[in-house]
Formats: sequence, C-alpha cells, structure tokens
Amino acid sequence: MTVAAVVEREGRFLVVEEQVEDRVLINQPAGHLEEGEDLPSAVRREVLEETGWRFEPAALIGVYLYRSLHPARTYLRVGFAGRVIGQEPGRPLAPEVVRVAWYTRAELAAREAELRSPMVLRTLDDYLGGVRYPLELLSTIRASEPAYR
Repeated sequence: MTVAAVVEREGRFLVVEEQVEDRVLINQPAGHLEEGEDLPSAVRREVLEETGWRFEPAALIGVYLYRSLHPARTYLRVGFAGRVIGQEPGRPLAPEVVRVAWYTRAELAAREAELRSPMVLRTLDDYLGGVRYPLELLSTIRASEPAYR
C-alpha cells in the first residue's frame, strides 16, 4: 500500500529523483503506509521526508493497482492532490533522495524511461484531467478487538 502526492506550482510538479538499486528514477513524493497511519497522515509524512515540504492533502485523485514485471510485486497506490504549506530548509531528506525538483508534464513525459512506474504519469494525467474525490471518501476503522481469522 503506497501513497503519492501531486503538487502543482505554476504549471510545474514536485518530484523526487531517487536512487533505486543501481538507477536514479523520478517519482512523485510517495511511499509506503506505515503501521498505525491513516492515508492522509502517510502522504503528509512521505512528502516531508522526501522533499522537506509540508503537504496538505485536499482531494483524492485515484486508487491505482499496479502489477509490476517482478512477479512478487503488486502495488496499491492512493494518489492525493494538495498543496505545500511551508518548507523546512536544511531538513535531512530520505537517504534514497538524490534531488528534489519541479518538472512540467512535458518534461516528465520526455523522461518517461526514468519514471519509477507508469503510475507517475497516470496519476498526473488524472489530476490534469480534473479528477478529484473528496477526502471524506476515506475511512479509517480501528478495531476494538482482534479480527476473526
């Protein structure tokens, strides 16, 4: 389960260039849901850890099931639209982050071979197409007793 953020500023989108095995790949600020987190908290944390920007989600863009070529890897990604509300200059970034940048849609498409997955452009294109769902669509249900097996 992963979360990703689409942040637009003057026609450019916040991305990270990150070291993945032996390559540097481009992705939206994104990452895995951690134990005990709800989805909006996870995307806030991931954006801050990877970019140094504080992020406030405003809407859902979509939920994406991605089956990679690796047979044991399937990802469920929840894409959020939102805005950055401040930066923490000098904050140490996640160790895999090589660079934080702002790219246009055309610049990202020109570097498609360097994108972390097809979900990068798909999430961005849905955002640009105006796809937005209210955050109220999400519910976090905490169990009061163990789940049945």
